[in-house]
Amino acid sequence: MQFGVHTGELSSLSADALVVPVYKDGSSDPATRAADDLLGGAIARAVACGEITGKTYERTLFHVTQNRKGTPRAVLAVGLGAHKDLNAVSVGRYAGAAVRYLGKRKYAALAVALPAAAAKAFAAQSAERLAECAVAATFDTTTHRSKPPEDAVVTARVTLYAPDGDATVLARALARGRVIGDGVNLARVLANAPPAELTPQALAASARTVARQVGLTYAVLEPAQMARLGMGAILAVGKGSIHPPRMIVLSYRGNARSKETLALVGKGITFDSGGISLKPGERMDEMKMDMSGGAGVVGALAAIALLKPKLNVIGVIAAAENLPSGSAYRPGDVLRAMNGKTIEVLNTDAEGRLALSDALSYAVAKLGATKIVDAATLTGACVVALGYAASAAMTNDEAWCKQVLEAAAATGERYWHMPLFEDYTTQIRSEIADIKNTGGRPGGALTAGAFLKEFAGEVPWVHFDIAGTAYTDRESPYQAKGPAGVPVRAFVAIAEYLAGGAATLNGKTKAWLRSSPIEPQRHAPPFNNGAPSINGTTRRAAPARAGARRSR
Repeated sequence: MQFGVHTGELSSLSADALVVPVYKDGSSDPATRAADDLLGGAIARAVACGEITGKTYERTLFHVTQNRKGTPRAVLAVGLGAHKDLNAVSVGRYAGAAVRYLGKRKYAALAVALPAAAAKAFAAQSAERLAECAVAATFDTTTHRSKPPEDAVVTARVTLYAPDGDATVLARALARGRVIGDGVNLARVLANAPPAELTPQALAASARTVARQVGLTYAVLEPAQMARLGMGAILAVGKGSIHPPRMIVLSYRGNARSKETLALVGKGITFDSGGISLKPGERMDEMKMDMSGGAGVVGALAAIALLKPKLNVIGVIAAAENLPSGSAYRPGDVLRAMNGKTIEVLNTDAEGRLALSDALSYAVAKLGATKIVDAATLTGACVVALGYAASAAMTNDEAWCKQVLEAAAATGERYWHMPLFEDYTTQIRSEIADIKNTGGRPGGALTAGAFLKEFAGEVPWVHFDIAGTAYTDRESPYQAKGPAGVPVRAFVAIAEYLAGGAATLNGKTKAWLRSSPIEPQRHAPPFNNGAPSINGTTRRAAPARAGARRSR
């Protein structure tokens, strides 16, 4: 998708359709009034009679009957809710909703009006979110069909219409947003790939391809190397599959003089049957997305490599396939993780924490991580606690967690801080080993967090349980159903926060604009038009299916 900025008069704007905001409290926007002049007052009449209410994501399409040369042939009024609730995230989703609506109706070139209130208070942040959401809105889950659907999104260009705006600042912000949107979609493509294609080895190959395209350093540990390092936990998880595990490392060096290294760690279980502790067969297909945390690491590192914050970042992905077979690990086994701790296995479906235990240990002991954030579709208990509205955040360092949550808050991804009381650690103590891999049903998300805490050591660490947010069961106005790309946005924001700046919702902090300067349209997307290389060839992602999420 291409982006541009138009800061002149509406009469010189070239686009197939113009998108303008409408508020439910009756507030008026100059761009909406200008568009209504083209329509002979049709928007005002629709508002007056209650046909348009301004409810969030409400969309009403008007055709310009007296079309003049250079003016759009249609106007889409999009509800933004209450004027007082406007922020950069809502501006982005307003644009995403417009792209999905108009793109399905074959409008290829759109102009999206930047709401006047956003232009005044937080223009750059809004432009960044607008581009990010516009790119994310084009994600296609139907690419394994023999014929594309009739309502496929076709939008190829979005122009930000911002009269009197600073074109240079807005163009730079749009370019940043495009890079983040590409990273989000990269994670979604990986998460949506059929598990027979995206094995641990293929995930490693895809990460290598991305690394080459964006300039990251790539390394991978194969089973023999993992065994020499004592990674008995992840090796056990992968024993039941013919596709052996991989420990994937992506490195970005943005500050050679710094001793600080941020580690972003992701669960990469490319398919989770539950192993010997077999899951119910219904909707087990969704377990191809049990590697969403790892996919998020790949997408975030690709974006970070292009945004170039002054910070050193490593991405670690614990990739394995959890299947039952004669060689699979069993309930009752005792494993030894890389840091020497022994683990009693009570349930082989609590495999994600086992894989992550070695990834965390490796990041601490061998990669020099000084701060860690991990992400995993870890527990169904998290979905019980928070539903599908938010991810859980747990930590061993409250000050670090506060920074992480502050950075993530501006992205629109929701994270809720949950406690790791000593009681939860007591709950996972084993009678025959150091710890056991499940503490039972009570507080299941928190005992999983307590388990991971054992492997972060003294390094400040935050755990994101994204089981309820990594993928969605239904289409929203601004997003296709299926993988959501969580936690790419948060990971990028955390890296940039540590680099010395933070994007905010209220526009007060703007240093982040200077911390990662890039020029508009300078960088190609970090993958082949949204499709990473899987098993050496460019593949397109399979469609997601609706249903309840289950992961442990």
